[in-house]
Amino acid sequence: MKLSQRAQKLEPSVTLAAAAKAKQLKSEGYDVLSLTVGEPDFPTPVNIQEAAVTSIHSGEASFYTQAAGIPELRRAVVDYMKKYYGVDYQVEETIVTDGAKFALYALFQAILDAGDEVIIPVPYWVSYAEQIKLAEGVPVFVEGQMANDFKVTPEQLEAARSEKTVAILLNSPSNPTGMIYTKEELRAIGEWAVEHGILIVADDIYGRLVYNGNHFTPMASISKAIRKNTLVINGVSKTYSMTGWRIGFAIGNKEIIAAMAKITSQSTSNPTAASQYAALEALTGEQDSVEEMRLAFEDRLNKLYPLVAAIPGVKLTKPQGAFYLFPNVAGTMALCGYDNVTTFVNDLLEEAHVATVTGAGFGSPENLRISYAADWDTLEEAVKRITAFVEKKRIK
Repeated sequence: MKLSQRAQKLEPSVTLAAAAKAKQLKSEGYDVLSLTVGEPDFPTPVNIQEAAVTSIHSGEASFYTQAAGIPELRRAVVDYMKKYYGVDYQVEETIVTDGAKFALYALFQAILDAGDEVIIPVPYWVSYAEQIKLAEGVPVFVEGQMANDFKVTPEQLEAARSEKTVAILLNSPSNPTGMIYTKEELRAIGEWAVEHGILIVADDIYGRLVYNGNHFTPMASISKAIRKNTLVINGVSKTYSMTGWRIGFAIGNKEIIAAMAKITSQSTSNPTAASQYAALEALTGEQDSVEEMRLAFEDRLNKLYPLVAAIPGVKLTKPQGAFYLFPNVAGTMALCGYDNVTTFVNDLLEEAHVATVTGAGFGSPENLRISYAADWDTLEEAVKRITAFVEKKRIK
């Protein structure tokens, strides 16, 4: 059967592929420790679950909603932005989507024409480039050096800018590195973008998962001019352990938001109604569970970081947020006779039964990603297995 060129050129998600392979091996009876998918290992807080159940029993969840989301939830997003960003928005400047991933998809469909360019700092989340290609745009990669905590500078961005540059995509805290841009760094990038009329897409999905006294500064809070030039992507999946509920949201220019709503109306119709009522409770209900989960991630990070850093050949910058480690394993691979990180990751899964994600999918062929959104026993055992694998493979 005929397949479109679009489908044939599309790369699959390396994170989902790694998770699927780990599950397959588990189903075959292997004791696999999976450190792949970026989702909290905690159940959704009970008050959020109960809000969804109530919406089902009351009949509220039985029907279509507005394409941009129920009014109560859009208002809650506005209030959320005021509380955590200190910035005022109007309801017309918000849209609720089927996960933050679809918010990004709808955004690129709304702003890109064929040949338009979007600058992406490397390392980057695996879906950014593919979503831009699906909108017939061109991803332009700018390397964030490990020596600069994987962050890019206005000088690098200017070197990558062309007359076709439409947007720059910033993810802070970052997936996969966990690094955070400072207020001064954001201001410099924001003022560069404003000067050249380039839209800033701020993927803030990990903004409340920050550790060890580090601070998340929203790009939209820097100045009025930068806020007007910024489209914020966020959602409930990471902060509230709601990955399966599929609720994200976008906030910014109302013309862009209206265009995204039209795309949504012709694609998904609306986000799942019960999930919207659950998200409403997440944003407006008690927040104690958020801090409990954040503290658990912080504790895991502080215990896991020195163990991973001690693996022979590893170079590792300590993350400031999110829930990933992104070690450079070039030295480790050299010790073991590997020259390809994907092969290294595959053998680690097949032989040591530890599932990680190849850095190649994030634009970093010398790295692999480890998610510490798993219980401590799993994390500790995984590091033991990785270390044993390296020692076994090590060229004598």
